[in-house]
Amino acid sequence: MDQSILCPRFEKAIAILSQRWTALIIYQLISGSQRFCSIRDALGISGRVLSERLKVLESEGIVKREVIPETPVRIEYSLTEKGASFEPIMKEIENWSQSWVGKENIEAQ
Repeated sequence: MDQSILCPRFEKAIAILSQRWTALIIYQLISGSQRFCSIRDALGISGRVLSERLKVLESEGIVKREVIPETPVRIEYSLTEKGASFEPIMKEIENWSQSWVGKENIEAQ
């Protein structure tokens, strides 16, 4: 593959995934649509940071924000087709972590 085409795209993908919490948000949404508070509570992330990350993911076309006209208004987040394509990557990272990231590495943090 032509290096000049691969590098910028690869770098962009890594830049998206390497933002703190982003990969965990994507992983959380693999199971389906969720409300803001469900994502926040599951990850233990601040509302401000979650809001910022969701806006970036939405602008990248990875996450879809759906306003459901109820009283009160309900907003759900889900992965787009582009976002859902991360699932095999996330599953492989999960498999790798189970094999290679030891418990002692987690406790040392």
